[in-house]
Amino acid sequence: MNDAPVRLDALLPSEIAERASTVGVKKAGMSVINIFMLAVLAGGFVSLGALFATVSTAGAGGILPYGLARVIYGLVFCLGLILVIVAGAELFTGNMLITMAWASGKVTTRALLRNWIIVYAGNLVGALVTAGLVFFSGQYRFGDGVIGQAMLNIAAHKVEYGFVQAVALGILCNALVCIAIWLTLGAHTTTDKILAILFPISAFAAIGFEHSIANMYFIPMGLFINQFDPAFAAASGIDLAHLTLSGFLNNLIPVTIGNIIGGVVMVGGVYWFVYLREHR
Repeated sequence: MNDAPVRLDALLPSEIAERASTVGVKKAGMSVINIFMLAVLAGGFVSLGALFATVSTAGAGGILPYGLARVIYGLVFCLGLILVIVAGAELFTGNMLITMAWASGKVTTRALLRNWIIVYAGNLVGALVTAGLVFFSGQYRFGDGVIGQAMLNIAAHKVEYGFVQAVALGILCNALVCIAIWLTLGAHTTTDKILAILFPISAFAAIGFEHSIANMYFIPMGLFINQFDPAFAAASGIDLAHLTLSGFLNNLIPVTIGNIIGGVVMVGGVYWFVYLREHR
């Protein structure tokens, strides 16, 4: 019988750093098929959070103050990372923290990049499949089309960012995402993990920072409507001139770069330097 006392408080930051390194080793050592399947799930989970946020605030512009509508949007968007962490999935932006194990010499560069590439591809597949299912379900026409209009608005807005702005928004986003994941590593219960996720993720979504995996859903969702239901898209009155495959890539590439910088440098790198560099 184990009589050791149950620890109720969260892990200390130094203990979280050690755990992050251990988890990074485990993630980097998973089989290709397991990584990919869990990454597909994460792409779908984040997409569901994005859809929930879209539906929750569709048509709210003329009713709720802008700030309040954004807070609601951010809170329900948290569904995505809650599912990733609690249900178990592999998310590209969160896996930036594997660099803590890499910097400690526990994970090779090859294993690190292997994980990132497979997870990124799986996240893309999961997001695109979810967007396709949502489109063919006709869900964008619910609420007399107000949801579809919101989807087009979001997609059209995202493809308007310049390269530098998209990188900056991506950096800020993944600093908060990785902080949320860092906090969950110190949690002991499911409730702890959900509460740890709530404010960092709702903050980034409400503020309008850019998440590459969420954008793998948001922009293709708008593209599908524009491409396969042009009458609906035209009736929305939204300028969709830049909502193209090229526009999608012009957003995704700099946002991904920003997400990498935000996670690797601003979170993983800082905490590795403070807590793990002397252990190397």
